[in-house]
Amino acid sequence: MIRASLRSLVMTLVAVTAVAVVSGCKAKQTQTDVDSSAMGAGMDGGVDSTALSFDAQGSDSGRIEGLVTINFGYDKSSLDNSAREKLRGNAQWMKNNSNVRVQIEGHCDARGSIEYNIALGERRANAVKSFLVSQGVSADRLSVISYGKEKPVSSGDSESAYAQNRRANFVPVQ
Repeated sequence: MIRASLRSLVMTLVAVTAVAVVSGCKAKQTQTDVDSSAMGAGMDGGVDSTALSFDAQGSDSGRIEGLVTINFGYDKSSLDNSAREKLRGNAQWMKNNSNVRVQIEGHCDARGSIEYNIALGERRANAVKSFLVSQGVSADRLSVISYGKEKPVSSGDSESAYAQNRRANFVPVQ
C-alpha cells in the first residue's frame, strides 16, 4: 500500500515537472518571437526602420543594380578572374553607396553534409569579404553568414542547378 502511494506520488511529481518544463520552454519561445517581431517593426530594439531604396531580398532577386552574385566551382572557395572582376564592380558600388552595410551570404549546392557545406559557405563569404576589403571597402560595413545548402536558388540535381547554387550573394542590412 505504501509502495503504491509512493509510486503514485513519484508519477505525479514527474508529470508536474514535465508540464512545468514544457510550459517554460513554450513561454520562452513565445517571448523571443514577440521580441523579434517588435524589433523588426522598428519598435524599441535599436533597429532603424528606414525603408531601403532597393530590394532587401538580396542580389539573388536580381533587383540590386550594381551588386552581382559571385559563383564558385565545385568544392571551391577561391575566387577566379571572373569573380574578381565582378567583385571590383561590387566594390565600386559599395564605395558609391557608403551608407549601406552588406551581408555576404555563402551558399553551396546540395552535395555534401550540412556541416561541410556550412563551413564551405563561410569560406566563400569570407573570401568575398577579404577581396572587397582589399579593394578599399571598410570591413565594418561587411558581415558574413553561411547558409550552406539550405537556401538554393535552383532546384534539381543537374550540374546547371548545382552551379547556380554555389554562390555568394549580397543583402543590404541596416
